[in-house]
Amino acid sequence: MTAATDTLIRLDGVTKTFGSTTALSDVSLTVARGEIVVLLGLSGSGKSTLLRHLDGLEVPTAGTVDVLGAAVPALRGRALRDLRSRVGFIFQQFELVPSLTVLENVLTGSLSRVRGPRLGLWGYSRSARLTALEHLDRVGLLDRAYQRSDTLSGGQQQRVAIARALMQKPDILLADEPVASLDPESSEQVMALIRRIAADEGLTVVCSLHQVDLAISWADRIVGLRHGEVVLDTPTDGLSKAEVMEIYGRVATTTAEITAVQVELADAATPAGVA
Repeated sequence: MTAATDTLIRLDGVTKTFGSTTALSDVSLTVARGEIVVLLGLSGSGKSTLLRHLDGLEVPTAGTVDVLGAAVPALRGRALRDLRSRVGFIFQQFELVPSLTVLENVLTGSLSRVRGPRLGLWGYSRSARLTALEHLDRVGLLDRAYQRSDTLSGGQQQRVAIARALMQKPDILLADEPVASLDPESSEQVMALIRRIAADEGLTVVCSLHQVDLAISWADRIVGLRHGEVVLDTPTDGLSKAEVMEIYGRVATTTAEITAVQVELADAATPAGVA
């Protein structure tokens, strides 16, 4: 049993509706310090909605959401900004500023600690600039620091987004389909990078994915969602593909069946972009 002090995320009976659509239905979930959890399911299963509750981008219709000891739906103003400064978020579409250099994009991760006007790179302290360069070195892009971000490949842009999230000095890292726009090789590289950094920093990670193989090999635990409900919550150790396929409402027992379902999932995912 996980001690309460080691539980960084707790959802209890969370339901979220948008008009007549139920995005989440009575979801209860805890995530321990240092745990790497993947939310797995088809588009529309509630993965992104769940993630957005963890830093206050969505407020539940019913139920409670506690993150880092705070009741997230009750937070306002500075208290909400303080929470978000401790929760890094990596997005599917990178969300970089195209006209800024790689280094400037990474530095925006420290904005919650910056006071006064920001005039390009010189609006940030020397120590912040050095830290940003260190993070770029960690993700293998130190030599691209002064290059415009929109000249990078998709995989490189996602690495910049990871470095930007690290500038927040987060306790929790959220990732919403971080490799859906990448080819398989870049996907493997980016996910391996996130896991290595999480281990180095002791980060707690909650990540949504479509890719079953990647989820099983990468996560400590898989939480399966279908139609807004949790239908699977289990460690990945010893977990089979056939068990995971039940998330999608089909039981796959043979290699051919597993492959067929994976093809369906790939078709449902966002088309791969440039590596």
